[in-house]
Amino acid sequence: QVQLVESGGGLVQAGGSLRLSCAASGRTFSMYAMGWFRQDAGKEREFVGAMQWSGGGTFYADSVKGRFTISRDAAKNTVYLQMNSLRPEDTAVYYCAAESLRGIITPQAMSVPDSYDGWGQGTQVTVSS
Repeated sequence: QVQLVESGGGLVQAGGSLRLSCAASGRTFSMYAMGWFRQDAGKEREFVGAMQWSGGGTFYADSVKGRFTISRDAAKNTVYLQMNSLRPEDTAVYYCAAESLRGIITPQAMSVPDSYDGWGQGTQVTVSS
């Protein structure tokens, strides 16, 4: 199994930027995909974006497309979520997730929380208006 640790959350004004990091350890050699999700109080966990680990292909939810970018440092087994032009509605706890068991990396599968077998503890992002 893959263990994940997020960092980089905080408080930012609307229009500002934050970069989240997610460091992976454990069975990182078997990772197929890394995803980012977010969850605000009282709401369901929402897909943000994902990256296919071997090819580096990325895709994003429509709500963040053009504002958020996923990148990685493969040598450090770390994936990043660069968030620009932040809005109050981006406020949530952000989680990174790893898919390391089934190898199903279609965009549809990668947008579903149940496709992932490892989760980080989450990091709070608060955007003030």
